[in-house]
This record gives sequence, C-alpha cells and structure tokens, in this order.
Amino acid sequence: MPASADHQTDTADEEYTLPGVEALLAGTLALMTGYAQSARECPHRPLMARKLVSNLLYLSAHPQLSVPMQTMLANLRTRWQLEMENAADAPAAETAPTPLWHPVPARVQ
Repeated sequence: MPASADHQTDTADEEYTLPGVEALLAGTLALMTGYAQSARECPHRPLMARKLVSNLLYLSAHPQLSVPMQTMLANLRTRWQLEMENAADAPAAETAPTPLWHPVPARVQ
C-alpha cells in the first residue's frame, strides 16, 4: 500500500494538513478559544487580542475567501479591535507574590 493511500493512518489525531488560508483560520479560531478561556487578569490577553486582529485583517482581504466571508471577517476584526483596546486599558495583573509562589532563597550555592 502506498504511503499516501491511507492519509488517516499517517497522521496523529490532532495533526492536519490544510491549505494556508484554512490553517490561518483554524489558528485564529484556536486563539479565540484560548482568549475566551483565559482569566481576565492574564497578562497575555492583550497580545492574543492583537494577534487576533492581525489574523482577521489578513483573512478579511484574502483572495481565496468569498466577498461575504471577507466582509464578515472585517466586521469581526472591528469587534476584536475594540476588545484589544479594552484589554489594553484594563489594569495590569498584580505582580505581588501569591501563596502559590515559592519564596526567594536567601543565598544560592
């Protein structure tokens, strides 16, 4: 049996081969999930929102997507732009030690 005959057995459950635009869309959806599931005080939320806006900007002008899909992605980008600005305005996560932090050693050997 040729190696390419049964593509399902050649790859792991979470491994996919996608065209570029679909891979970017899948990555953007995964990033949206990560953003939605992260805590509000997560220091990475503003960076995730910025990356989402960037991905949606690129996707909204991608020639392989239909005009209605491009329009929907442009509208979605506008909403994420507002979310990015709100995330940047939110107070930074507190950096004071918490009970889960290890104490700093008095000296290092």
